Amino acid sequence: MNWDVMLNERLWINIAIIAGVTIVSYLILQAVLRIITNRLRKMSKGSKSGFVTIAAEMLSRTSHLLLIALSLLIALKVVELPDRWESAMSHGWFIALAFQIALWMDTAVRLWMESLTRDGKARNPVTTTIIGIMIRIVIWTMMLLSILANLGVDITAMVASLGVGGIAIALAVQTLLSDIFASLSIGVDKPFEIGDFVVFGSVAGNIEHIGLKTTRIRALSGEQIVCANADLLKQILHNYKRMNTRRIVFKFGITYNTPSDKVREVSALVRRIIDGLDNAKFDRAHFLAFDDSQLTFEVVYIMQVSDYNAYMDTQQEINLQLLDGIREMGVQFAFPTRSVEFIGGSFPELTVAGVPKEKPAANQEAERALPNA
Repeated sequence: MNWDVMLNERLWINIAIIAGVTIVSYLILQAVLRIITNRLRKMSKGSKSGFVTIAAEMLSRTSHLLLIALSLLIALKVVELPDRWESAMSHGWFIALAFQIALWMDTAVRLWMESLTRDGKARNPVTTTIIGIMIRIVIWTMMLLSILANLGVDITAMVASLGVGGIAIALAVQTLLSDIFASLSIGVDKPFEIGDFVVFGSVAGNIEHIGLKTTRIRALSGEQIVCANADLLKQILHNYKRMNTRRIVFKFGITYNTPSDKVREVSALVRRIIDGLDNAKFDRAHFLAFDDSQLTFEVVYIMQVSDYNAYMDTQQEINLQLLDGIREMGVQFAFPTRSVEFIGGSFPELTVAGVPKEKPAANQEAERALPNA
């Protein structure tokens, strides 16, 4: 052991200076971070933006080990060091800052993913997870490559190898990737979400699960329908969950022998009925056409709610009141009729099954005389 080095007074003074500056720097950095974090948290309470909340949480999760490393690097700047130590310190500064920035960004991504599930809205959890994982992979990959480049490692060949490998993998699993990107498209564009009632082709049901490759739909008849995400996006899809109002058109007919003044009163009757109902807004009611066996009316009204059961209850009430009102007016609903006109000749003899044929009068008189003979 070299006791001359150990007993060097200058060495111990430098060590004491480094230790003192490290402790003071650490306490100052920690205090500054605490003050900034508390102010950001106070600002987030009165702000509707989630950025301030995420920023506060990011600073609160700063690594204490990295703070100590930064404090030590600051302390080493105070004393005189050899040139090779200066070079090592410059790399140390970059590595510590790169790790801390990567940790902050990773925390921001995780907080963003948590905020998407905290607002009570139904979302695509698979898409959110995929996007979060991809962003975090990019963050840590960029951090690693930047550290290697700072240390003097040639990363050009490494980046080229990653690119070639990525292309080879993409070609091998292109069908799976098409469904994955379709899932990402569903998550970003949000044509439908879990719980929505959709209709496409011959399929009608509620979205039950949006997966990495497929979407599962619970049909009205009870079975589960599984559809590939890429194929699903190629369909023309009707999303009834997002329907705010419902336009209803229905027709009915009255008989041809109805007087014209009564026909005019029918439209007014329909308007009074619809105006008296909740969640229904009258649009129009017109005598539309002269159809076979009836005078046809067309009625249009707007349901102010999208619930199908509410619409059916309203339509039933309209039908019942219309039935009573038409009868009170002395008007009859039309039903299919057919008139046959017989010209010339004589009617053919009609027989009905189970009913005895009427006998001629001469035969009836002979039958009455037989008992007396």
